[in-house]
Amino acid sequence: MSHLTGKRVAILASDGFEESELLEPMRALREHGAEVDVVSPESGPIQGFRHFDKGQTVRVDRDVAEAQASDYDALVIPGGLFNPDALRHDEDAIRFTRGFFEAGKPVGAICHGPWVLVDAGVVESRELTSVPNIHRDLENAGARWVDREVVVDQGLVTSRTPKDLPAFCARLVEEIGEGRHAGQAASA
Repeated sequence: MSHLTGKRVAILASDGFEESELLEPMRALREHGAEVDVVSPESGPIQGFRHFDKGQTVRVDRDVAEAQASDYDALVIPGGLFNPDALRHDEDAIRFTRGFFEAGKPVGAICHGPWVLVDAGVVESRELTSVPNIHRDLENAGARWVDREVVVDQGLVTSRTPKDLPAFCARLVEEIGEGRHAGQAASA
């Protein structure tokens, strides 16, 4: 299948991403024809983890300081404990993330990835899920947190952990392929 041909997707990550949560969505998106760039505040390869053990490194395609949401059709934010925590303190990463919501473009976030969405100020009144131990942060930011393998709310696709990756990847491909959220500015 190649129903994402012509679509360009950014995966926002830094050192400490959960390996499977970056590599599996990247593979699924590319298998469906999307062009995928790893966008990061780091330069050179970034270090993945398999929980607490070092995993693969991934090449960075673009510096987040130079990236614009308008260059892409969708955004994916993998989890891992260290990755989202570093990203949510990076102003360029927050600006980049917020741009996708302002343009009404699909966004996927898994595990700890929704932490970045909290700092971008885009979770209020949205239903989403995440790794359970950050649910209070999401609720405090105005989100309606639920414990399900995948949740879709106006183009925002969220999941809990690597075990949810098959459902996460399937819904992410579906949302990006539909493209019906493009141009629907999110209400802030």
